[in-house]
Amino acid sequence: MAIGLTLFAACGVETAAPPAASPSVPGTTTVLTTLPQPSSAPGAPSSSVPPPPPTTGLPKAGKVVVLDPGHNGGNSGRPGEINKQVPAGRGKTKPCNTTGTSTNSGYSEHAFTWDVAQRVSEALSAKGIRVILTRQNDTGVGPCVNERAAIGNDAAADAVVSIHADGSNSAGAHGFHVAYSAPPLNAQQGEPSAKLATALRDGIRAGGFPTSNYLGANGLAPRADLAGLNLSTRPAALVECGNMRNDAEAAAMSSEEGRQQYAAVIAKAIADYLAA
Repeated sequence: MAIGLTLFAACGVETAAPPAASPSVPGTTTVLTTLPQPSSAPGAPSSSVPPPPPTTGLPKAGKVVVLDPGHNGGNSGRPGEINKQVPAGRGKTKPCNTTGTSTNSGYSEHAFTWDVAQRVSEALSAKGIRVILTRQNDTGVGPCVNERAAIGNDAAADAVVSIHADGSNSAGAHGFHVAYSAPPLNAQQGEPSAKLATALRDGIRAGGFPTSNYLGANGLAPRADLAGLNLSTRPAALVECGNMRNDAEAAAMSSEEGRQQYAAVIAKAIADYLAA
């Protein structure tokens, strides 16, 4: 996600507000998506990525995770819809969504987040966790940031994790960081969200990925300006997986191997948080 862009993503007339979730069997992915085979970027450069993380213990039964892949592939074609103002929390409004960023070679953030979210979903579902995704595909418009937050709230999610990537042009900018709402606006934005953000930070760092050298501190970034976090009434955090304008990180994000490794460490970190 480019610096300054609204998080928890986009919306439009074509994508109606999601219907209420129907009861489902634990360990399935439900509500707003199916699970197509992950796609890889054509001709993407290969890169060196860390080895897979060790397996983790199973979380407690009945857990629900909402995954929010940032942006959407149709946003750029509907500027009037994604630029409309929606509630952003703390008495403010923001555009419904943004188009996101991309690597210098044109691999988009929305494609990266969609692919990684599918992989995280599959890994968590295999552990018996019910997974809900905030968008159905990578060709639509939206949903808006406030609607994405509402999906997690309505599902009474045990964890809401938004997946993004950054687009800083600062020289040498690299590394991941995890944002959470601060100061908190409700109890779930307090200790539960801080613990989720820390679990994600610890898990991604343990998987071999470096923390950001240009945003946050030690991989954590308390924020008051992110609509999806401000509007959440569930434990919520946002992962900026790295800087798409950094050549090494762009290569990892553009490769299937790299996306699988991002997904593996994120899924493990979520499962560890739920099992605690």
